[in-house]
Amino acid sequence: MLLRSLLLVCLWLCVSGAGAVGAGAAPPTIAADAAAPVQWIFFTDKGIASQVELDATLARVAATADPRTIARRQARRTLPGLFDERDLPVVAEYVEAVRATGARVRIISKWVNAVSVEATADQLAAIERLPFVKSTQPVARSRRIEPRITPAPATGPGQRPAGFYGLAEGQLAQINLIELHSAGYTGRDVRIGILDTGFLRTHDAFNHPQHPLNVIAEWDFVFGDGNTANEGNDHPDQHNHGTLILGTLGAYLPGEYVGGAYDASFILCKTEDIRSETPVEEDYYVAGLEFIEANGGDMATASLIYIDWYTQEQLDGRTAVCTIGVNIATANGVHCCNAAGNMGHDQDPNTSHLGAPADAFQVITCGAVEPTGEIAGFSSDGPTADGRVKPEVLARGTQAWSVAPWDNHGWAEAAGTSMSTPQVAAAVACLVNARPNWSVDQLRESLFTTADYYVLNGAFDPLHVHGYGIINAYDALGLLRLDPPVPGLAGVSNTLMARDAEPGSRIHFIYSFSGGSTSVPNCPGVEVELHRPVIAGSAIADGNGVARLVRFVPGAASGREVHIQAVEAAACRTSIHVVHQFP
Repeated sequence: MLLRSLLLVCLWLCVSGAGAVGAGAAPPTIAADAAAPVQWIFFTDKGIASQVELDATLARVAATADPRTIARRQARRTLPGLFDERDLPVVAEYVEAVRATGARVRIISKWVNAVSVEATADQLAAIERLPFVKSTQPVARSRRIEPRITPAPATGPGQRPAGFYGLAEGQLAQINLIELHSAGYTGRDVRIGILDTGFLRTHDAFNHPQHPLNVIAEWDFVFGDGNTANEGNDHPDQHNHGTLILGTLGAYLPGEYVGGAYDASFILCKTEDIRSETPVEEDYYVAGLEFIEANGGDMATASLIYIDWYTQEQLDGRTAVCTIGVNIATANGVHCCNAAGNMGHDQDPNTSHLGAPADAFQVITCGAVEPTGEIAGFSSDGPTADGRVKPEVLARGTQAWSVAPWDNHGWAEAAGTSMSTPQVAAAVACLVNARPNWSVDQLRESLFTTADYYVLNGAFDPLHVHGYGIINAYDALGLLRLDPPVPGLAGVSNTLMARDAEPGSRIHFIYSFSGGSTSVPNCPGVEVELHRPVIAGSAIADGNGVARLVRFVPGAASGREVHIQAVEAAACRTSIHVVHQFP
């Protein structure tokens, strides 16, 4: 049977260059691993007898929820109300009755109203006789894809990119994320949850004196504690995979390596145990999602898939428990990214090589390309069992760089959809930074309709290999481009030029003497970054989407800093925020 691939450091790996944070929300209860088979135990109800009791219980849940969780749900949740029965705790008496059989409880999941247990056949039979047990099923198991490791020559003078991003420059430029950073969106005030093997945070790129990595919560679901780094019982390589992912997102060492969402904050979940040949971790994945959501996470990313007793025919967005967990997370407004897998692809649109939860309805499923833009040979294809497009987007998955997980000063080159997924997640974080009120579907649509295959062909790949193509992070934001005023001098006429507008549309040029936040009339959720802006004038975009406005700038403006933006009101689009000081 084909088993889940952890995508662990992927297909090949090269090396060059030779403190726990408390969680705000309580994690699920975790017990130590045992040899007994692991099962999901699903319960019939949450023990609520009336609507009055439900309303009162939900009010208590809301009163103790993280303010960030509430704010995100208010902005992006698609289910009725802010909280529902899935947010209620599992009935304690049900859990204790399961424990009384001798079974060992691993996690308790309120979202799927279940516990995972290690139980013998006799214990499982006793559990199934309990009147409040709805059903049982195995927890999906996993097997690692062992990486091929090849030493890489040390980089000498002139071999490493000399710019701000260092070794990350090529992969970030390929998805046009650097331009989005230049527009001011670097993941600031965004909380990214990562589900992976663990994280070594002693690398130089996580400890820059002026820019240390910001971890706001973490939990080890393997050992049940607040330390996601390696511990005494861990395999020495336990943290390798997760450290690569964290580095791709959050590393910061200018001139050497800078990650794609370097200003974000992180919620770290150690959900994978690499000590066993067939680790059982689907339950930890679901528990990790709940932990991220409860701690105010804006998004979650995982370079993991599960395919054990699940068949491709069951990857329908409704069956796998980890898939159901992702569906609940996205319904609560959490943007989710997941790797498609490293099981390859063919030219038959009726066959697929996915793993759960890549089949979830609103997850952004990520495939991989070469630096040339060609699809990587290992990148898994879709569609889902019910015919949906998967993977949906692509990013670099070969010759992709990150921090070296075993060297505090070195760098690693790796391959797999493990590596493309955090690059897509970085772009998502920067888009959330720019558009915090975008719904999950809005962000997905913006990514998909600006990806290269869709732009070229007006549709997704019918073979379900490329999806919508390589993402374009900057274009996904839909910003107008605004040039600084020319000649940029006081006492003369200056030209303002906005580009990439809809031909024939009216563009308003606005300015202020300080930054801020002002809503655009009749454009819900759209703001300009100016305080008390003034309209300098308007112009109609020509056939090339360029609008020009000429205005005299008085000599009194000399020495003053002016903040300028352009607005295409009919489409609710704004430009980047330009700050110019007139000499």
